[in-house]
Amino acid sequence: MSWLSELLLFIFPVNCMVCGKNLTASHEVLCLVCEHEMPRTGYGDSHDNPVSKLFWGRVPVELGTSLFRFEKGSAYQALLHDLKYRGNRKAGLYLGRLLGYELSQTCFVRCDLLVPVPLHRQRLRKRGYNQSEIISRGVSEVTGIPVVTNLLKRSVHGPSQTSMGRYKRFLNVSDNFQLARNPPDVEGKRILLIDDVVTTGATLEACSEVLFRRFRCQVYIATVSCA
Repeated sequence: MSWLSELLLFIFPVNCMVCGKNLTASHEVLCLVCEHEMPRTGYGDSHDNPVSKLFWGRVPVELGTSLFRFEKGSAYQALLHDLKYRGNRKAGLYLGRLLGYELSQTCFVRCDLLVPVPLHRQRLRKRGYNQSEIISRGVSEVTGIPVVTNLLKRSVHGPSQTSMGRYKRFLNVSDNFQLARNPPDVEGKRILLIDDVVTTGATLEACSEVLFRRFRCQVYIATVSCA
């Protein structure tokens, strides 16, 4: 009941993660103003956008896109930080839904399945969840595209890539992924890889290569943010 939700928010207020103002019952993570002012990319179906260009000459990705631009020091950075390091799964679902709404207006909505970039089992055990999978669940809620988590696995637990350059990132992840045991047959399918942030594209490139080695498929890429 809406009156009950409003009462609970009055007693236990929830604040916008960007501006800090109290949220109403119809907003869970950001207020309407901050959601509107999010630095969205607007890439849509553009084939020569910066995310797609990351993979030119590297792997034959059909199309890439991101919801918003990652600006260091921006208040919107807190959304991803809270999701990745503070267990804020609600933020992940919210961002996934926003991404889903963006994708629903493009050719991405014709993809057959969503595949979140996997975490190594040690990191998954420590964190308790895969942020890319949570984002994928949000995308799926909006688009209806099913989430598949038993296609890829991360077989090597490498160091964080935060401070690495493009070449070092590539070396760090180039052999870190492989197909899961008894993976589903995705021959001829349109696969949408989902991750939280794309910087150099090394991780998503590595995942794509694993798929192309085994299947004749089309790979699309969508992330919440691009740096």
